[in-house]
Amino acid sequence: MKRPTRRNFELLLLVMAWGLGVLGTVQVGWATGEGLHPRLWITAAVVGVLALIAHLIVRWRVPYADPLLLPLATLLTILGLVMIYRLDVAAAQRAERVGAVPPTPDVYNQLTWYAVGVTLFVLVLLALRDHRILQRYTYTAGMVGIILLILPLAPVIGTTVNGATLWVRVGGLTFQPAELAKILLTIFFAGYLVVTRDSLALVRTRVLGIEFPRPRDLGPILVAWLVSLAVLVFERDLGTSLLFFGLFVSMLYIATQRRSWFVLAGALFAIGAVFAYLAFGHVRVRVQVWLDPFAYADTGGFQIVQSLYGLANGGLLGTGLGGGYPSLVPFANTDFVVAALGEELGLTGLIAILLLYAVLVERGLRTAVAVRDPFGQLLAAGLSITLAIQVFVIVGGVTRLIPLTGLTTPFLSYGGSSLVANWIIIALLLVISHRARRPLEGQTDDASMPTQVVSR
Repeated sequence: MKRPTRRNFELLLLVMAWGLGVLGTVQVGWATGEGLHPRLWITAAVVGVLALIAHLIVRWRVPYADPLLLPLATLLTILGLVMIYRLDVAAAQRAERVGAVPPTPDVYNQLTWYAVGVTLFVLVLLALRDHRILQRYTYTAGMVGIILLILPLAPVIGTTVNGATLWVRVGGLTFQPAELAKILLTIFFAGYLVVTRDSLALVRTRVLGIEFPRPRDLGPILVAWLVSLAVLVFERDLGTSLLFFGLFVSMLYIATQRRSWFVLAGALFAIGAVFAYLAFGHVRVRVQVWLDPFAYADTGGFQIVQSLYGLANGGLLGTGLGGGYPSLVPFANTDFVVAALGEELGLTGLIAILLLYAVLVERGLRTAVAVRDPFGQLLAAGLSITLAIQVFVIVGGVTRLIPLTGLTTPFLSYGGSSLVANWIIIALLLVISHRARRPLEGQTDDASMPTQVVSR
């Protein structure tokens, strides 16, 4: 008996996600008095077509892949589009009140980037039949990833926005190369650790029951630490620095199963944090705002204070889509989209969104456990951890669990670089998942068979 692919279940979930998006947009139009604007139906139609194309390609190229990955990514993207549309309505109504020209709706730009993301998603599925091919390009991926990481420092094309040098501007196109760099560096880490994990796992000393590696094997984590500090020093990008270092340490632990790497990483992080606090004014300001944002409510703490008021206004069940004031928070569609959603969907809705992320990361880690080759295990785990770190850092910053950083919320935030990169991550996870879940040659799932042939 042929093993079921569960693609029909995936299609059902996609239809439900699309339906929730349409209902949410209608709710925004009804609550704000916008009505059923033509842009509603344009957005709904484009999203539906893109989701259907993605599903058909998955059904054709990776039929045994995890059936939840695509619907989860699609639903999160749709929720982001709904909130961006809601903020567009607020901006248009504000412009009408003051007699100004209404701004161009951001939802159209986000739709364009969603289309680009799905296009690259499809290209990855068409071009990459076996994820193990990527291991051949371990050092190439590492080199290109480092180049992309430092590209914003290049003269002419490098651009500083809000004090951080994260962007590259070529003609009229602006993008954040660190978003693609995180994928390439994950490929590099996976390929490098597959080869070196045995030597990195060797133990020479024990301190308080913790096994520490040989001193000569400390090089990789020191290099990762120094590169992270360099990103913080020269680009003033605290978020990417934390993501890069946290990703490498997590993958290093998965590869070697040595707790000592976390101890060493914690010590290096503490040293780097103290150094950054003492040496850089922008880091010091963020820590001070984190400790007491209301003392800086008229200056550096205005954004976080407004977001806290919004979350308080939302309460347990929220004000309802279109019923709050998320536009009062600066950069509500990018850095603080979580606060905007928390105000209108309430604590309940915010927990539901976090659960969507938790399931997405869990399915990625389950793929890492199921796949048979070490490179695929590390790559799937690394890509999943990348998403998890981003969500933790941005949600922790918005809720004052940790100081604010410059990362974006995966799939939800307005911006093309992040959305495109995250859809590439989903494509890679689907490729790995398909290989992990597909039936082995000669294997049968017929329960009536007394034996089962397993190829090695």
